[in-house]
Amino acid sequence: MQNEPALLGYRSHAVDLPGHGDLADLPAAYYQQPQDVAALAAAPSPLRGVTLADNVRHVVGIVRRLAASGPIVLVGNSLGGLTISAVANAAPDLLDRVVYLSALRLADPAMLTEPWDVADDNLLDAAVARIAVPRAGDPGVVRLNWRAVQADPGLFAALKAAIMADSTDHQFRLPLDSLDPDETDSALEPGASVRAETWGRVPHSHVRLSDDRSLPPAVQAHMIRTADALTPHHPFDVHTLAAPHVGYFSRPRGFAELLTSLV
Repeated sequence: MQNEPALLGYRSHAVDLPGHGDLADLPAAYYQQPQDVAALAAAPSPLRGVTLADNVRHVVGIVRRLAASGPIVLVGNSLGGLTISAVANAAPDLLDRVVYLSALRLADPAMLTEPWDVADDNLLDAAVARIAVPRAGDPGVVRLNWRAVQADPGLFAALKAAIMADSTDHQFRLPLDSLDPDETDSALEPGASVRAETWGRVPHSHVRLSDDRSLPPAVQAHMIRTADALTPHHPFDVHTLAAPHVGYFSRPRGFAELLTSLV
């Protein structure tokens, strides 16, 4: 999506969190063909020991380097919402805005332990359960064998419906092949809860994706309501795009126009 903001005259920087992307030492067994599933299950994770605090230190360091060049709008999608919340708690004066692109957000640590009063009819949980790799080590790390999806047309269709339903099959294959197999639940901790005295000082926007079947609109609305109750004097600035969970892969221009309008 970075091409589109550039065409509109804006700089952007894509952050790989610790243990992800170029910063990850992914298990070789993930790329083997044919795959050795037993070896994949046994291989250590690059996310071993990575915490939310590690994410925050990493992102704050990048934001400090960028801040001298102009206003900073920090954007998170999906699970990335937890990290941008914690960054806004830690360094509110470095940020001009935080944007939740259909991203998770906690307004109270109790949201980690108590049921949410909202119907969650997402399609993602059942689909990813089919590619989960049982792990004997690295507690807290979830390993998903995204490469197995390409060989199963039914699973491919189910994941596409959950994540990127508006795309062609070819468009969906591109982000699918870029996904890291490992994720950790370490970001799901009380430190990810937004705080009125820090996060609440930063202008915050939520981009509601009305066709999202991974984080459905009802769940997004619940997160907006709970955060607004925490900072009623400073509610969310809410925008809506008719797009699925990662629709920015298939139609980046609309996302870029909205995001750059928030600078």
